[in-house]
Amino acid sequence: MPVALEMEIRRSHVVRGDEVDDREWIQASPLCPLLAQHHIAHVGLLEASEPFEIARPDQSGTFMLACLSGGGLVKVDGQWKRVAAGQACLQPPFVSNEMKTTGREPWRICWVRYRESRESNPIVSAASPVLGTYDPQPLLHAIQGLHAECKGEAAPAMLHLWTELIHSYVLRFAQPHQADARLWKLWEAVQNSLEYPWSLEELAHRACVCKEHLRRLCRNELGRSPMQQVTFLRMQQARHLLATTDEKVETITRQIGYTNPHTFSNTFKKWIGWRPSEQRR
Repeated sequence: MPVALEMEIRRSHVVRGDEVDDREWIQASPLCPLLAQHHIAHVGLLEASEPFEIARPDQSGTFMLACLSGGGLVKVDGQWKRVAAGQACLQPPFVSNEMKTTGREPWRICWVRYRESRESNPIVSAASPVLGTYDPQPLLHAIQGLHAECKGEAAPAMLHLWTELIHSYVLRFAQPHQADARLWKLWEAVQNSLEYPWSLEELAHRACVCKEHLRRLCRNELGRSPMQQVTFLRMQQARHLLATTDEKVETITRQIGYTNPHTFSNTFKKWIGWRPSEQRR
């Protein structure tokens, strides 16, 4: 369960997809089972002022937040990233992450929280950004529309439309179809050969661009450096193998391109939140 410090926080327009979560603020919200068809646990709006901080030791699904105003910090990939107005952050499932407010202005966000199994493929893919530019208004209005319909006539056809819009607005950010084709092909090649000793020079050569241009492309489209993206893909594959197979940690270490189990364990701890042996338990 999340560990939170919530002094000045207001949630509104919360809609849940199921009755699994027994927290009071979620149980008081309307229920829309259609959300669960897309594995969405809940959606809503949040306004928080300092001090507000929440830590999720093992988030059981993808979490997307889009910033409407103000700004805050989100800990993903083992480091703090600032999310300001006009940006969105995509946090992958089954990792440890944190978020907190900064500055005097309240941090206003809309969110969509998924609930995914460890055996299935989450909506986060090799092309998914961790942080990027995003217009939050369409998602905001879709969440408000779904909440109003749930509290009103709750017409099935209207609930379906609002639900589809919410999921589609998340996918627009999580799975961008307009991403640079050179990057899409590059990360597909990396995903298929995680054991290869990738270097920045090799990545740039595969993408047919110079190293600096590759850095700029990755920062703009993914919010990560090229080598950070390689690490992200390796850690996600390691997490999946630890959760779904009985292979030894040493074997998985080699499969994803590490020769030193200690280095792999430390990297896994930084990016996922705990060590490989703890992940398996």
